[in-house]
Amino acid sequence: MNGMIISLYDLTAVAVEPWLAAGYDALIIDTQHPDRLSIEERDNGSFLFRSNFDLAGDLSELVFFIKSVSRKPVRFVCGFPPCTDLAVSGAGHMAGKLAKNPEYRNEAMLLVHVVRAVGKAFNVPWYFENPVSVISTEWRKPDFIFHPYEYGGYLPADDVHPLWPEYIKPRDAYPKKTCIWSGGGFVMPEKKPVEIESGFATQHLKLGGKSLKTKNIRSATPRGFSLAVYLANRHG
Repeated sequence: MNGMIISLYDLTAVAVEPWLAAGYDALIIDTQHPDRLSIEERDNGSFLFRSNFDLAGDLSELVFFIKSVSRKPVRFVCGFPPCTDLAVSGAGHMAGKLAKNPEYRNEAMLLVHVVRAVGKAFNVPWYFENPVSVISTEWRKPDFIFHPYEYGGYLPADDVHPLWPEYIKPRDAYPKKTCIWSGGGFVMPEKKPVEIESGFATQHLKLGGKSLKTKNIRSATPRGFSLAVYLANRHG
């Protein structure tokens, strides 16, 4: 039975595309969406809702908003909390951030827990994704760890990234240690790895700096993994 998929901190809709193609509706929420609510109908009759709803606000208001948008029962929740204040790769900047805002890490962790809270509110499988981060010490260690290339086999041999082909390797053929925290019966999909050139990532050569564009590209979830998640959790 089809339903509604909720994806938080999601600008691109990559995580929900496999669900949309299968006839599910999806609501993606991110502060970069321009409107309180916009609606896109797909050729197969599914609907993609986009919203810039404030995820730092009251949880009950968020749940009410989701219920008001949903035409179908919520079946799955995922999220991609901002990693700027969480990733251990930014450890060198933590002292400066603490000096400016002693609560910055607590505020970042509150955003992390929104995904779990929404999943529990609807009693459905949920997961959220982050790089290696202080979530492991501030809350708990991840349930799973993967690299994008380990799910590249779910994409076709002639794959080309539809949004950023000049930055993202075909078939997600690059390594990037990615952590998954999950619950509610989430099923981690079986891996189908592809080979990676030289055994290391080259995206960093093009995706350095602090621009919003490069941050968005770096944070986009791998398409192969998204498809694998759908296939493993669609019967939940």
